[in-house]
Amino acid sequence: MATPAEARVDLAAVRHNVALLKERAGGAELMGAVKADAYGHGLAPTSRAVLEGGASRLGTAFIGEALDLRAAGVTAPILSWLITPGEPLDEALAAGVELSAADVRLLDEIAAAARRAGRPAQVHLEADTGMSRGGAPLAAWPELLTRARELRAEGVVEVVGLWSHFACADIPGHPSIDRQLETYRTALKLAEQAGLAGSHVIRHLANSAAAMTLPDARFDLVRCGIAMYGLSPIPEQGDFGLRPAMTLVARIAQAKRVTESSGVSYGHLYVTDRETTLGLVPLGYADGILRHATGRAEVLAGGRRRVIAGRVCMDQFVIDMGDDPLAAGDEVVLFGPGDRGEPTAQEWADTLGTITHEIVTRIGARVPRVHQNVTQGISQRA
Repeated sequence: MATPAEARVDLAAVRHNVALLKERAGGAELMGAVKADAYGHGLAPTSRAVLEGGASRLGTAFIGEALDLRAAGVTAPILSWLITPGEPLDEALAAGVELSAADVRLLDEIAAAARRAGRPAQVHLEADTGMSRGGAPLAAWPELLTRARELRAEGVVEVVGLWSHFACADIPGHPSIDRQLETYRTALKLAEQAGLAGSHVIRHLANSAAAMTLPDARFDLVRCGIAMYGLSPIPEQGDFGLRPAMTLVARIAQAKRVTESSGVSYGHLYVTDRETTLGLVPLGYADGILRHATGRAEVLAGGRRRVIAGRVCMDQFVIDMGDDPLAAGDEVVLFGPGDRGEPTAQEWADTLGTITHEIVTRIGARVPRVHQNVTQGISQRA
């Protein structure tokens, strides 16, 4: 390893996870959510592994992410669902990117781009079934359907999907789950009455948690994100046989002996209680290591777990090795699948009061992603 730190991404684990999800989804298609640089795992290489594992489609939050995939040679269908005014709709249509619309304003903007392109836009209409985030509320849904039907008649919009998103599928038994399912079915019925449903229109509602635990929510397609990367969508129910794909490692920058009562890092929140060896780990909050991991999160070093000693800094933090040997260049594992006794991303999330999504997506750009077990059998650095 030639860099101070790297995030190793096991693409065989990604393929395994996608295949497992595909099996759990029954006959439904699987869309791999690869937004946010594939949840921090590296967009293009990870997306290829997702498709190799059995996904038939990809999903991104932003158009720019979809265009990056096209530039990398990915030809599979891609849906982008978070669109603000003035985005490059013309480029998206030219690249064959499917777009989501939740209101008439955006639908009209997409239609204008389709007129300029001389080709219809493929659109997924999003209903707000109870998350109160994106999507058209049920009261506004008929207006959106009517406008979509008019634009279809004009030949500038083709409705290819009807979708929504769960708020609480990761909380089994939450009463909102059944309410959202009922509202979604109502939205589908209204679309059918408007002539905008049929075998060519993909119905999709389920995220990773719903794909795993809610058969009635799978419809034609499930959209899986966190589970593809081997992180449980419902940790309380176990790991579902998923395998974490990311291992975050660093090399010790400096090892030194210090005396008893030595204050460590900003604020001297940690003071040594004996003569000891300290190790300097070159990762900090600029790299996504949360500052409140101070004195809480563990790493694996020298065959044992060590709690971060003292304040996490912008570029570095310290570990206390006691009398165990340590030298510059030795490897420290922050988190991984747990095979060697290292902490997992789930443990970091539990310790820091957050979710695994945040742990892996926060890892910054100056930490290279090294992709292992690619199809050709070689490692790739991104």
